[in-house]
Amino acid sequence: MLKFIVISDLHIVPRGRLSRGIDTADRLARAIDHVNTRHADAAFCVFAGDLVDDGDRPSYERLAGKLAHLELPFHLTLGNHDNRPVFLEAFGPSLAAASGCVDSVIDAGCIRVIVLDSLGDTTDEGVLTPEQLDWLRARLSEAAGRGVIVVLHHSICPLGVPTDAICLADREPFLAALRAHGDVRQVISGHVHMSTSGVCGGIPFTTISGNTYSIYPQLHGPMDTVPRLEGPGQIGVVLAGPDGVVVHQENFLDHHAVQPAEIHAWDPDTA
Repeated sequence: MLKFIVISDLHIVPRGRLSRGIDTADRLARAIDHVNTRHADAAFCVFAGDLVDDGDRPSYERLAGKLAHLELPFHLTLGNHDNRPVFLEAFGPSLAAASGCVDSVIDAGCIRVIVLDSLGDTTDEGVLTPEQLDWLRARLSEAAGRGVIVVLHHSICPLGVPTDAICLADREPFLAALRAHGDVRQVISGHVHMSTSGVCGGIPFTTISGNTYSIYPQLHGPMDTVPRLEGPGQIGVVLAGPDGVVVHQENFLDHHAVQPAEIHAWDPDTA
């Protein structure tokens, strides 16, 4: 049985700042302590994007300091709040795959985990470039006869909520590549700050709430009317074996107070 951890939406900011009223560096430290204490038997941890809030070098350097306390091997990828060139300057250019993005593969027994960078250059929507799709198809072809789990930042399916406007764009080539493999067991994402599960184009998916505030699953109205909650802080605990995959959406911090609406003033042109 393969066990690994997924943590998304860290939103680390420079020292002395908060992200929407939350000390995200402290919250990441709590998540890491929870993983070290409760899940030391996991094989690795994937940090699934929005590593920092503003794509700046001091935040990436602060993130690196926090990650030094994690006792598991870890893998990183990027979301819409990240900056790829600045990330690669901070963490090293070797983390870029042949696709040019922060994509990677982890093989563990009968399972291949594929980690994808869904950061778009000019949009908050998720983007997979033609080069990434070619890279993905090659990695899936190599995994013939092996179950596959994909981890990326952006949600792959509309959820019937206002944030659907910024989920993965042009997802059909991505889904077609997964269907062609024939044994893609889960796609795990963050981004939406909600815990959901479902099926998209025949592919099962899960989203985890993440390391910072959560979005109440309001199914109507504009984005600025949706309540945000202080928590919970949440990780994904993935158990994968020959016959199936289970994703536990596990809270390491249970705060649920509604945050003041003004700290989430939302402009779709600048979000």
